[in-house]
Amino acid sequence: MYSVELKKLIEKMKLENCTPDINIEDIKIAQTDVNRPALQLAGFFEHFDSDRVQVIGHVEHAYMQKMEKDHGIGIMKKLLEYKVPCIVFCRNLPITDELIELATEYGVPILRSSKTTSSFMAEVIRWLNVELAPRISIHGVLVDVYGEGLLIMGESGIGKSEAALELIKRGHRLVTDDVVEIKKVSDDTLIGTAPDITRHFIELRGIGIIDVKTLFGVESVKDTQSIDLVIKLEEWNKEQEYDRLGLDEKYTEFLGNKVVCHSIPIRPGRNLAIICESAAVNYRQKKMGYNAARELYNRVTNNLKKKDN
Repeated sequence: MYSVELKKLIEKMKLENCTPDINIEDIKIAQTDVNRPALQLAGFFEHFDSDRVQVIGHVEHAYMQKMEKDHGIGIMKKLLEYKVPCIVFCRNLPITDELIELATEYGVPILRSSKTTSSFMAEVIRWLNVELAPRISIHGVLVDVYGEGLLIMGESGIGKSEAALELIKRGHRLVTDDVVEIKKVSDDTLIGTAPDITRHFIELRGIGIIDVKTLFGVESVKDTQSIDLVIKLEEWNKEQEYDRLGLDEKYTEFLGNKVVCHSIPIRPGRNLAIICESAAVNYRQKKMGYNAARELYNRVTNNLKKKDN
């Protein structure tokens, strides 16, 4: 289970804190979904998920306005007793002084947003899905090549950083070197980022640490990138059979998500940067519906049929 600080949500969504007397430093959010407490305002608290951010929209606010004062205070007290992370009023809806005093007493922050309820909920859920996503750290290099996230893996010292440096010189962008933090934001998408301490740095054996952003400019780096393709570098083994056609895709798995993977044998004279670029472009072609290996197979098959006839 991961969590995100409430103050980070306030900063990201530009929320107005209507209860400044409450200490929000220790309040954390651990649920990606949000809740509109319409049923709770009507008095139904069964199956109430109190760990979610509570969102008040125009409908809930109009219902609160029609409630008798004593009854409304009683309902809000019961809601606040659940110690929800916060209550957000959308559309800059007015908030009564009684509610602010009550929320301050129970230690539940009351926040306000100018966004419409639907757009605010969609934005918060999307952001929380990224912040609270399952994650792992692996050894590798992540580069944005023609818009495709290329994760280069292999044993230490095999040439991952050198390949990334050559790709950067060819106009592509570095995301992270050495350590890649991978987040699973959906069943189809993996996002890679760099640890704060090593962001924009590359280690080259014999030279040391290189600041890519300083040497090559801000256009040579990127903070996050989806992981679309994996390149595994390995020592050349003449006893091993390597795929020469690419008819059948091979995959590697991170956090339950499968990613297309190519094993590239390393021997003197092979230009890794060009190989990585070609792999990225070929992957992009396949996404657009063109498979060169399948096209060659079809040509050979058709040619054999013509000879038989």
